[in-house]
Amino acid sequence: MEGKLKVESTELKTTERYFLFILLFSLFTFDFSLSTSFAGEVHSRAAVAMDASTGRILYAKNPDLKCPPASTTKLMTAIVTIENTNLSNVVTISRNASLTPPHKAGLRARDRFTVEEMLYAALLGSANDAAVALAETVAGSEEKFVELMNKKAIEIGARDTIFINPHGLPGPGQHTTASDLAKIMNYALRYPNLKEIIGTRITEISTEKGKEIFLKNTNKLLWSDDDLVGGKTGYTHNARHCFVCAAERENNMVIVALLGSPSRKDLWKESEILIDKGFGVVGNKEEPVIYLAKADDVPVVKKAAYKKKPRLRSKKSAAKLAKNLSGKESGKHKKTLLAKKKGKTKVFAKKKTRKNYRIAKRFAVDRNKG
Repeated sequence: MEGKLKVESTELKTTERYFLFILLFSLFTFDFSLSTSFAGEVHSRAAVAMDASTGRILYAKNPDLKCPPASTTKLMTAIVTIENTNLSNVVTISRNASLTPPHKAGLRARDRFTVEEMLYAALLGSANDAAVALAETVAGSEEKFVELMNKKAIEIGARDTIFINPHGLPGPGQHTTASDLAKIMNYALRYPNLKEIIGTRITEISTEKGKEIFLKNTNKLLWSDDDLVGGKTGYTHNARHCFVCAAERENNMVIVALLGSPSRKDLWKESEILIDKGFGVVGNKEEPVIYLAKADDVPVVKKAAYKKKPRLRSKKSAAKLAKNLSGKESGKHKKTLLAKKKGKTKVFAKKKTRKNYRIAKRFAVDRNKG
């Protein structure tokens, strides 16, 4: 009798384990397929689709991951500007603003524009010189303007965002999140003037003297998506491709923010995916989907391998190399230089050019300094 009970008890435990295994396997398979499906569609480091009316997250990947903002920073620059000065006020371009690298509208020192025209240059053409000009006009300096930017970020609720300049060029400590960026865009849409500017495809601005500058919006989706209200792009080597935008369908508005996309092509594709997903959740009253993943860096273009140059020990040897490169020593069009590598002799032919002479001379001086 006892043996029979032991057998039945063993069979029961085996059955329970079997059903438990099936249940766990089903749950794991469901979550895994959901996660990999989303991860396969969105390659950006971080992404968010947000309901503009409620602030509710509809679809997200790493929404609170801190990333470089690139030129999406200029959206905050525009907010601070419009809240602290009049659009018709005159901006006089300083030498400092005109020399801001690298992407410019072509502003020159002492050129004069309206504040509104500088907002068009900063938001459509993503001009760094225009962003600096606005900062100097509003606060007197970039440093004081950045203080206003960070103060405003806290007021908006973007508490994981820190700015160090008005244009978004990389620097230590500057970061935002996809969630914060969506909040900043949502706040910017309160101002009809900003909403109109970011939704403009092309325009022209001109100085008081009549010099015209053509501007084309860097937001490619304005030409292909009729639902798009407007947006702001960004790119640096570290931040990769970034974008924040707003789209409207049937009185519903969705804000989409992406940070760290591998390419412009992926950026546009993922933006459209998130817009559709966002409206799908709002329209069907579905539960939001939030995916947390390891933020692997996007592929980085490899630089050419560094080739070690010969160390020059004296000015005399430097001058000798410079003469060899220029061909002056022999008077011929080419000069043969011999270099030993791994016990073998290699022959290099150098053309007689002044450029080679200058390069060799500069290299020699630099090496001797340190």
